[in-house]
Amino acid sequence: MPPPAISSPPVGTCGTGAADVPPSARAAGVRGRLASRQGLSVACVVLLAVLLVSVVVAVGLGSAVITPGETARYLWAALSGGHIAADEVTTYQIIWQIRTPRVLTAALVGAGLSAVGVAIQALVRNALADPFVLGVSSGASVGAVGVTVTGGLAALGIYAVSAGAFIGALVAAVLVHAAASSRGTLSPLRLVLTGVAMSLGFQAVMSVIIYAAPDSEATSMILHWTMGSFGAASWGSLPVVCVAVLLGLAVLHRHGRVLDVLALGDETAASLGVGPDRHRKGLLVIVSLVTGVMVAVSGAIAFVGLVMPHVVRMVVGAAHARVLAVAPLAGAIFMVWVDLVSRTLVAPRELPLGVITALVGVPVFIVLMRRKSYLFGGR
Repeated sequence: MPPPAISSPPVGTCGTGAADVPPSARAAGVRGRLASRQGLSVACVVLLAVLLVSVVVAVGLGSAVITPGETARYLWAALSGGHIAADEVTTYQIIWQIRTPRVLTAALVGAGLSAVGVAIQALVRNALADPFVLGVSSGASVGAVGVTVTGGLAALGIYAVSAGAFIGALVAAVLVHAAASSRGTLSPLRLVLTGVAMSLGFQAVMSVIIYAAPDSEATSMILHWTMGSFGAASWGSLPVVCVAVLLGLAVLHRHGRVLDVLALGDETAASLGVGPDRHRKGLLVIVSLVTGVMVAVSGAIAFVGLVMPHVVRMVVGAAHARVLAVAPLAGAIFMVWVDLVSRTLVAPRELPLGVITALVGVPVFIVLMRRKSYLFGGR
């Protein structure tokens, strides 16, 4: 009696055809994917609601405390053209002209730093990378310090320091890219090492400029700015930051699958049909531009782009599309509250943002790294 015939599975099914999967298993898989998407959507909606509440609370708190209800009424009046009584004009001006652009700028910078941190860690395949590993922050600081001390770009008025910081960031990005490129390729290791070296060089230049500053007031302002501050935020600078950050978020989220592949290594990316050098160069341009715009309005703020991606990965997993959906919202909430603490904790003086983010970021990062269940890019 001949042995029973063994049918071969279709090519590409690895021995498990669709017909071999029980309907209950297929239904369970579909429900799991839908639950995952619904869970992500719910998380984003909740974080968005928390962000809106945080913005209203932060706008109302300060040297003059205004209740959330009154703050919301003033904001609605500003947006809808509503009526404001004569005796409320001063409070309205504080809310709308001073605090609102500052809080919105903080939210945008927090979102941008978190998203750029996610992208940088994937592009250079380094768990310790953050938006400033490429030397862009140091270059922006040199530009801003140079304008402050020399009085350059005076024709731009209040935008002179921001313009100097932006130009410095662009120059730093170009120099790092040119120095790290070798025969048309851009390896992650060369990029990180070049960025670190350039960053140290820019910091040395900045130290010389500060040392040669004409007076102590200029030196104090420079040091305060280089450690991060939203004190110069205004409605005039907000549109540029908004456009740069939102466009950057859109581009990075669209390249979520590319970042997944790049994080696996260049050889794996090439085998999957993804050109690592081409995508890395394009994304680095986006990252540098967004970072330059943020540093131009806020100065250098450490640890946000380093810690927030790791925290979000622990919650939503390693897929970059999911991380890039949650990390900007989480970073925006975090930065709104950091800015609130910086301007109220020792009022009327203002703490540099970098001090607060370091005090929070260092312990959190150490705790994350000491958790045995945590691995970069997953749990």
